[in-house]
Amino acid sequence: MSISDEAVDGTVPDRFRKTLGSNLDSLRVHNLSTILTRIHHDGPLYRSDLAAASGLNRSTITILVNELIDRGLVVEANGSDEGSKKSVGRPSMSLHPSGRILAIAVNPEIDAITVGVVSLGGQLQRTIRYETDEAPTMRRAVKITKAIIEGIQAMLPADARIVGIGVAVPGLTDDIDGSVALAPHLGWRQEPLARVLAEETGLPVWAANDAHLGVLAETVFGGGAHVGSTLYLNGGASGIGGGVVSGGIMLKGAMGFAGELGHFRIRSGGKRDSAGLQGTLESEVSRDDLLRSLGLEGRDVLRLDEVLAAPRSPEAQDEIDRQVRALGTALGSMVTIFNPDLIVLGGFLGSLLDAEPERLRRVVAQESLAPQYAAVKIRRPELRDNILLVGAAELAFGALLRDPTGYDVVAESSLLPVASVEM
Repeated sequence: MSISDEAVDGTVPDRFRKTLGSNLDSLRVHNLSTILTRIHHDGPLYRSDLAAASGLNRSTITILVNELIDRGLVVEANGSDEGSKKSVGRPSMSLHPSGRILAIAVNPEIDAITVGVVSLGGQLQRTIRYETDEAPTMRRAVKITKAIIEGIQAMLPADARIVGIGVAVPGLTDDIDGSVALAPHLGWRQEPLARVLAEETGLPVWAANDAHLGVLAETVFGGGAHVGSTLYLNGGASGIGGGVVSGGIMLKGAMGFAGELGHFRIRSGGKRDSAGLQGTLESEVSRDDLLRSLGLEGRDVLRLDEVLAAPRSPEAQDEIDRQVRALGTALGSMVTIFNPDLIVLGGFLGSLLDAEPERLRRVVAQESLAPQYAAVKIRRPELRDNILLVGAAELAFGALLRDPTGYDVVAESSLLPVASVEM
């Protein structure tokens, strides 16, 4: 997809906007942002690729790329440029996002705090999972996260730079100030998460709903990158969250809280979910119930795919069938409402898809309008278990991508320093 293929009007969030560049010198920052964002999302690339995608001439591209290289944000490497002409004996140079530019990504859940280190380009370099005996309070989650980050900083190379922290929260989160209005499983209400974490770590912090960040990651780096309308559902320890991209635009609603698809009602009566609503997708499709039917505990979730691939007891099969019917019923209604090109099922929902793919698709087909179902694909995220951390890192990279002139790796004082180690 070229930069010019996407909408550029003021209603499109920055993270879904890829704009044409300008040859006016006064718009240098805009052009640097355009080029760095392209390399971050789609690299490695060649200068000819950037010229074709941005509409900028080759000499302007050279000036912009050289500035990004001088700032330490982009690096060059030898490579074959099959798509462009080159002089005999002169190797072409591909452009890569610098692996020295890092974001910290955090995902607090009821059973663990997971922290990742993500380099520019969306590459997850390291993951640390700290298991908890119970759902942590916001303050305890911050304390645990701070300790993990301090350990990460002590292990980083001297020339690495952390640009900030992004947090994927399983709940209603204001992505402007990073406060959490409601995370029912965690028991958080009106918590100033981003402000407190920033005060404790000394790093800038951004926070947003985890499923919103999941669909962001998948549409930038995964299977939804060239898809116009994507529906994403994530199943985790804190229930089920959702995110919807339609025509390349995230559906956020009046307060930014749209996409709470776990609370989508699929039956009258039934159990109540974490928010107290009855007969919802989240109350009928539960990770804990699925694990219990298989004789597993919460800490065994990483083995879920392996166990589901093995022969199952009649009791486990009954529970799987029940949850597949409930999930398929909800998805069928969502297909009718949102008319997506792609449905992405993350977490344990993806495990259910792999366990009973034909049965799930059959239920979805039965519960939706035939022309809409015929156009939709259902799959697991290409980013798999990394999806929430990669999405959270995009929050932290946002300021850098919007204005690369505020960051200069060569001038060490202009990026937040991290502890150095002997290599």
